[in-house]
Amino acid sequence: MDRGTVGSAHQNRLLVEVRQQGSSAVVTPAGELDHHTAELLQEPLDACLDNGLTRLVVDCARLDFCDSTGLNVLLGARLKAEAAGGGVHLAGMQPVVARVFEITGADAVFTVHETLGAALVE
Repeated sequence: MDRGTVGSAHQNRLLVEVRQQGSSAVVTPAGELDHHTAELLQEPLDACLDNGLTRLVVDCARLDFCDSTGLNVLLGARLKAEAAGGGVHLAGMQPVVARVFEITGADAVFTVHETLGAALVE
């Protein structure tokens, strides 16, 4: 585990890396977020919140796919983060992933940034 890395989880199609940057937890899922892999994202998001990191930045630049189960994981994290006084910021979404958020209207409930750098500006 690299210095500064809070943790990581991996299962065939999804790798999730977590690091702290300032007062934010940067969570980077890479691969496909779906029914079979959603728990691999939910666990580190919950761990960040349990450890008092309530500003979650999800770097979606390496996320190739997201279905409704993955979307529900992010929506659940958003509710928990907001209840703790924080929030979930999404950054760098690929068009195929952004389309899921647009179709469902979820893009209206998240703070969406074009880049990770923009999301980290507090």
